[in-house]
Amino acid sequence: MAPTIRSPFRRTLALMASAAILVQAGVSGIAYAQTAPETTAPGVTAPAPATPETAAPAPTPPAPAAPQQTAPIQAAVPNTGPASVADLAEGLLDAVVNISTSQKVKDDEGAGPAPRAPDGSPFQEFFNDFFNKQQGNKGGNHNVSSLGSGFVIDPAGYIVTNNHVIEGADDIEINFANGSKLKAKLIGTDTKTDLSVLKVEPKTPLKSVKFGDSSTMRIGDWVMAIGNPFGFGGSVTVGIISGRGRNINAGPYDNFIQTDAAINKGNSGGPLFNMKGEVIGINTAIISPSGGSIGIGFSVPSELASGVVDQLREYGETRRGWLGVRIQPVTDDIADSLGLDTAKGALVAGVIKGGPVDDGSIKAGDVILKFDGKTVSEMRDLPRVVAESTVGKEVDVVVLRDGKEQTVKVKLGRLEDSDQAAASGDAAPDGSQDDGVITPDPGENNDMDQPDSGDQAKPAPTPDQHKGQVSPDAATPKNVLGLSLSLLSAETRKAFSIAESVDGVVVTEVTPGSASAEKGLKPGDVIVEVAQEFMKSPDAVAAKVQALKQEGRRNAQLMIASANGDLRFVAVPME
Repeated sequence: MAPTIRSPFRRTLALMASAAILVQAGVSGIAYAQTAPETTAPGVTAPAPATPETAAPAPTPPAPAAPQQTAPIQAAVPNTGPASVADLAEGLLDAVVNISTSQKVKDDEGAGPAPRAPDGSPFQEFFNDFFNKQQGNKGGNHNVSSLGSGFVIDPAGYIVTNNHVIEGADDIEINFANGSKLKAKLIGTDTKTDLSVLKVEPKTPLKSVKFGDSSTMRIGDWVMAIGNPFGFGGSVTVGIISGRGRNINAGPYDNFIQTDAAINKGNSGGPLFNMKGEVIGINTAIISPSGGSIGIGFSVPSELASGVVDQLREYGETRRGWLGVRIQPVTDDIADSLGLDTAKGALVAGVIKGGPVDDGSIKAGDVILKFDGKTVSEMRDLPRVVAESTVGKEVDVVVLRDGKEQTVKVKLGRLEDSDQAAASGDAAPDGSQDDGVITPDPGENNDMDQPDSGDQAKPAPTPDQHKGQVSPDAATPKNVLGLSLSLLSAETRKAFSIAESVDGVVVTEVTPGSASAEKGLKPGDVIVEVAQEFMKSPDAVAAKVQALKQEGRRNAQLMIASANGDLRFVAVPME
């Protein structure tokens, strides 16, 4: 968490600023008075000054003109502040609610055994009697309360808040702006986006607000937060959008709006409004060393939240799309090895057996550039856009394969259907990248273990086939990219404990300080592909690397299998 820097000159600067304001106000008032001097109105006699009784009467001078009557002098107040948001706030306050929860906790939770006084101690009897009584009183419960915020999205009583506001609560109570209170029940919750939907049963329709489109909001746009900070209900703060697309590692679909509108403890679950009175975010988190606002708050954007809320209302759960691939980032080195002008997209490191794209429509080594018309700028964009898609929908996916962009059609599965596969170790659903590794089942013959040869891929040769196909020279260890390479044989499999399902060219040694060593390659790794071409011998690896150099490539993209079959892609610079 970012440290707080306290300036020793803060009070001095504040006083100086106040003094400057006062001086400016005085100068402007003086300037205004000088421009409107008092004058005497014609026909009005001014009162003569009082004179002592003993003084001789002075000659009476001609009567001067009477001064004109003028309006009282007022200080000029320039209207330079921002427009008031009072009218906007007044129409929204009734739709924002305070949420109080209570949870029963056992008094003896976390308590250890009672201490005992040493035998023979003069206070042993009193000491032990005291703690014996304490032990006898264990088992009681007490309530733990918490406060948060929420907002009504339907006059019938549907309320949105954060999951962490009501998580584990035994009792949820909604406090409305007019002082009324209603018990709420939980309709559904989604831990991945930290959102929950509650329901109350009002006697009359409630004041509600609607979601706006957060995708149209720009950095610098004004926003307004309403919530229940530190228990002070109905608090309004105003600020701007400071950033978009923030990843704070809160979940797999992080895409937060950052705002400097004051958000504090108790604001969680409250709405972030645009200047039209539409909810464009749900206030969720802050960065603060003290627990108070320092101007860095985060809100779940409505473009993500609205779909989740709709599903929670309809099904009581989320139903997300599932592509069935494992992905890893496209680094600058990998982009160069693939011929991409910039690092973009999501690199497919593996395809889950039995998943939606296990039919070969998407292969390991493909780079997904667009999904259903949405650009995938970086790896973390893909899980989010896939999850937001409808289960069973057919979508177009643009991939980079063999240096060319191709469009393939895929039919999405449901993310929850993949739980069993993920638990078995076959793979994990979108978003749980684990460095883009996938563990294929033994004997699995999938696309990522096959070479590309025209429209049809030929099966990868088995170890027995290798012995009859390669030349004696191919069996000789070769040094390529700082790697000593050798054929996979019964001896090398045994030496490095390499599974029978793994095929390719084995790394027997890695030159210290080489580019391959810096990329994390180690003895026992197996090179399955180089530049999306299956490798069956050390000679094939050397020839492919040489061909890439002649093409002007600076990096060689390697598909590497660990001893147990986990796959990953590595781009190794070619010196």
